[in-house]
Amino acid sequence: MSISVLLDIAVAAHPDRHALDSGAGDGTYADLARTARGGAGVVLASGARHVAFLGVNGPAFPTVLFAAAFAGVPVTPLSYRMSPEQLRYLIGELDDPLVVVDEEYADALVGCGRTTMTSTDWLAAATGEAEAPHVDVAETAPAVVLFTSGTTSAPKGVILRHRHLVTYVLQTVELGSASDTDAALICVPPYHIAGVATVLTNVYAGRRMIYLPEFTPAGWLGAVRNHSVTHATVVPTMLSRIVQQLDGKPAVAPTLRSIAYGGARMPRPVLERALELFPHVGFVNAYGLTETSSTIAILDADDHRRAFTSDDPHVRARLSSAGRCLPGVEAQIRSESGAPLPPGEPGELWVRGGQISGDYLGRASVLDADGWFPTRDRASIDPDGYLYVEGRADDTIIRGGENIAPAEIEVVLLDHPDVRDVAVVGLPDDEWGQRITAVVVPAPGCDAGGEQLQSWVRSRIRGARTPDEIIFLDDLPYTPTGKLLRRELVSQLTNGSDHDLREESA
Repeated sequence: MSISVLLDIAVAAHPDRHALDSGAGDGTYADLARTARGGAGVVLASGARHVAFLGVNGPAFPTVLFAAAFAGVPVTPLSYRMSPEQLRYLIGELDDPLVVVDEEYADALVGCGRTTMTSTDWLAAATGEAEAPHVDVAETAPAVVLFTSGTTSAPKGVILRHRHLVTYVLQTVELGSASDTDAALICVPPYHIAGVATVLTNVYAGRRMIYLPEFTPAGWLGAVRNHSVTHATVVPTMLSRIVQQLDGKPAVAPTLRSIAYGGARMPRPVLERALELFPHVGFVNAYGLTETSSTIAILDADDHRRAFTSDDPHVRARLSSAGRCLPGVEAQIRSESGAPLPPGEPGELWVRGGQISGDYLGRASVLDADGWFPTRDRASIDPDGYLYVEGRADDTIIRGGENIAPAEIEVVLLDHPDVRDVAVVGLPDDEWGQRITAVVVPAPGCDAGGEQLQSWVRSRIRGARTPDEIIFLDDLPYTPTGKLLRRELVSQLTNGSDHDLREESA
């Protein structure tokens, strides 16, 4: 079953329902299918064996995604934030692609040696082209290739096959579950797995899709009101900026019922403030990776409200969890030796299921003999099945031979009212191997001292996990999708300019 079948099923269920609401390219589900089938004809006529898309959120991307599927070739959305050199390199990794590009980024592809079309020309051609003949597509064929963000190494091309994505959608969404007034606001970029998954899930549910090409907190709040948005997906940095924009005033969003977030760590103070400012909205934490076709665990709306209002510390702690695994997804925590660990013990998270890929362009599969995928995330699962993700295994600090997860300290520091954001990293140390360094972004108008914050940590967790030093910065480095750039931060601290830092050490 191809992902294109998801659109065919949606059209059969509600052909006249509004699918897109974002300017040019608006129309019903039947219109979207006709344009995508016309786009498939454009792809087949070009002889391309791959389609690449370079652009912001907008109506061109859903048509490209489904057109490629109808044509039986994979699609790769590329990051418009990359340099021309990076883009040309990644396009060179693809098999004879047709490249669809927004006009404002076309100059970056000059000389790339591939057939290119602007998004405007693409939509015009797809609308005018006769619908392509049926192409048999194997469920094992590549549907989407996404390049990882490359925050710690060169980007890898993750291969998501049709069966991976279809399995994910069928396990998480009920066909036609949305009403004809439901509308989803999409502001995650197309090159993020959430940008792909949100198209597939909203189409299958039957929601109207509203695209916000460039995120601003004021623009987001305005779009929610003006388009009667019922569902929205954000990354943590977006939610943090929305909370700041509200400045303590409850949000005016009468139609909004659900906010899903994921892609990076959510600071608990930001989440708690959002729960206060959106009292009638259900929050959903969706944890997943590119290799897992998006979400594999969720903390649902009931979990959020139950934890937020609970006096039980064990229940309240679930606000920092990723929730429980979806049906069809198995999870296992393993030690460094590969042995499964009991509930509550931290180790590396391994997952298995029909939506999970372990394939990369030009590389062997990383699945083990039993089909388990190593996420490289350090995590634990409590006796009730709630998953707690501590961070990347590579981020573990080794101080005096003891393994320390940065997240354990970050959670404690984020509970301090004077801390707006924090990252804990390990810096080289002659005596201990690594010293625990907390990089703190102070809350506005606050001036907590290093010793005060160290005492705060020492009184709440084991003394060996107290930061050896506290460094204050105005901001932390993040990717556009909200991932903390730890290596960049470590490099700044070890090789950067000392005058950019204000430091207080123990």
